[in-house]
Amino acid sequence: MSIGFRVRNRERAVDQEWVEKFRELPVANVSDSMYRMSAAGAQLRPMHREGKLAGRALTVKAPPGDNLMLHKAMDMAEQGDVIVMDAGGEVTHALMGEMMLDYARRRGVVGFVLNGAIRDADAFLEMNVPSFAVGVTHRGPYKNGPGEVNCPIAIGGMVIMPGDLVLGDADGVVVVPIDDVADVYEKTVAKHAAENKQMDAIKAGTHKPTWFNETLAKMGCELP
Repeated sequence: MSIGFRVRNRERAVDQEWVEKFRELPVANVSDSMYRMSAAGAQLRPMHREGKLAGRALTVKAPPGDNLMLHKAMDMAEQGDVIVMDAGGEVTHALMGEMMLDYARRRGVVGFVLNGAIRDADAFLEMNVPSFAVGVTHRGPYKNGPGEVNCPIAIGGMVIMPGDLVLGDADGVVVVPIDDVADVYEKTVAKHAAENKQMDAIKAGTHKPTWFNETLAKMGCELP
């Protein structure tokens, strides 16, 4: 198989135990726990009605507006997979619509991250499979290839490897590498607990932050 036109089997994937643990945590807290250095881009927006995305990555790379390899990925998908596809972010032609969405969910696909467009937007709302894309268009896709399945891809500078943990909510999408899930989970839980404590103080009227005054003074800002 040659680079640019190849299909591989996924060699490993994050355990479902981690998927369920991370499902309860906000994407923003996960992102903060990775030093705010990992993001798939603000252009990826939810196309479903509600609910969180959590699963293991099945990766696809394709030319803009072409879904040949997306069909192949759906054929290979297993229960709990999130299909993550880089198609260059082009939105002139949709990568998938209602029929492909319904087929995929019946095969156990739990979500999509598409660096491209969808069509049949109402069906995405109705079926409510957690899905993120960068646009909507009525124009259909090409099916010519080339492309890759289960190879490394990148969206918005964020690298996604086959089997990585994929998370998404109203704030966007983040991916946690398989080998880092334990460390990121520990930090995210601590971050989430600290924020909940702060929110309780805000509700109680006892939260009185002053750190910014110290920062302003240190930077030489004139203060009253």
